[in-house]
This record gives sequence, structure tokens and C-alpha cells, in this order.
Amino acid sequence: MSIERTLSIIKPDATRRNLIGKIIARFEDAGLRIVGQKQLQLTRKQAEKFYFVHAEKSFFNNLCEFIISGSIVVQVLEGENAISLNRKIIGATDPSNAIPGTIRADFAESVEANSVHGSDSPENATNEIAFFFAQIEIIN
Repeated sequence: MSIERTLSIIKPDATRRNLIGKIIARFEDAGLRIVGQKQLQLTRKQAEKFYFVHAEKSFFNNLCEFIISGSIVVQVLEGENAISLNRKIIGATDPSNAIPGTIRADFAESVEANSVHGSDSPENATNEIAFFFAQIEIIN
């Protein structure tokens, strides 16, 4: 097993419903450590830059509009196999397919408003962390 870092985003649907603490507890209870965290609201330009890989897809505009609709909490999570563990904790993108007890099964409102984001690969984790955090903002 290896110690990894991954990016987690608590999305606007969850921040609006005051679920930040409940979601963070899930990560910590599973053994992930928060080594970077901040709450912010993205601009449209920032959202488009973050989601650039989806720019040609039909859902791109809705995705950007949703993520800028309220505040988000971005976190760097660290732990053994943090990327796969985080993905297990958050559950399937479509909450109707998420295993009971996962964040999305318990809190998501829809496929779009699914409460959380988690990096899906080491490369994406590195890029996504760098998008939101300067090295000085991450605890070593």
C-alpha cells in the first residue's frame, strides 16, 4: 500500500444543506487525513478551466453552472490508497447506483447535484490539487 493524496470537493448542493461536517467525518472516520482545505466560490472562467476535459460534452454548460451556483469546500486528502478509498467512500456518480452508506447514496440529490467530487487517478489528483492549492497551503 502507498500513501497518496487526492482532491475532494464538497459541492454546492451539500454546502447549501450544511452537510460539510457530516461529509468530512466520513473521510476522517475511514482513515483519510485532511492536509489542505478551503471554502470558496468559483467563477465561470475557473469552472471552465477546471472542467476543460468535458468542454465538448453536452453537459459541460450545466456542469459549470452548477459548480458556480454556491460555495464549495476543496480538500486534499491523504492516506493509504487515498484515491481508491475516497472513490469508495463517495460512491457511484449516479446516486441511484451508489451503495447505501456512501456519501452520494446518502446525500446526493441527482447525478449533477451529487454532493462530492473525488479525483479518479493519480495523474488527475496531482493536476486537480495543483489547480486549487499552492504547495504552501498543504501540510507535509
